[in-house]
Amino acid sequence: MPVSLQLLGQFPLLRPLPREVLEPLSATMSLRSFARRAMVMAKDSPIMELGFLVEGRLQGIDFTVDGRSVGLYFVDPGDYFGELSVVDGEPSSEFVVAAAKSTVAFLDAPRARDLISVHPELARAVMARLAQRVRLVTAQRTLLGLVNPFQRLCVLLLQLPQQQGSVVNAPTHQEMAIMINASRETVTRAFQLLFLNKLLVREGNTLRLVQPQVLKDIAEGRVDPPKA
Repeated sequence: MPVSLQLLGQFPLLRPLPREVLEPLSATMSLRSFARRAMVMAKDSPIMELGFLVEGRLQGIDFTVDGRSVGLYFVDPGDYFGELSVVDGEPSSEFVVAAAKSTVAFLDAPRARDLISVHPELARAVMARLAQRVRLVTAQRTLLGLVNPFQRLCVLLLQLPQQQGSVVNAPTHQEMAIMINASRETVTRAFQLLFLNKLLVREGNTLRLVQPQVLKDIAEGRVDPPKA
């Protein structure tokens, strides 16, 4: 299915492009739908594309040598992924899966690479994204170095994007378990303690951080995790 100009306008990366650039671009892009947990982009796949999320939610994951999955990042509507392969021409270094039923617009790597080469504003945006990815990987490595899974959860909660002290559209317990290398049951028990001690409040899909300083103290080892 082709991608309309109106839809392309929803993507911040493409918004600065003039209509005469977007029109031929829309004719070459394709829309694909994915069921929850479906593979959107495979690691080491020879097919390289720049993906733009229209609706739903995606998660970048990889696996440890003993087969455990590790969550790397989320992709929300309007955002894009696959930029590393577009830039260096190498296959993807991680898997991207659908965390919810999702629709994605794809642009093949050669056309995406040409766009970045010709339009400096796109090049700057992609460079900033790649730098952000490096920072996220560094933070993730530090997080996984912590022995206590409760500590790791508190670090993750503080790292997730916030709006006025709340994590909107918070990841599920399973998604967070993948990101901190713990079981879903461990994450669920930790959340029960956080709610019981009024460090967090759940409001639908939003998590309100009631006592962020206490979460930070737990994350940095200054305070012991609460007990049941």
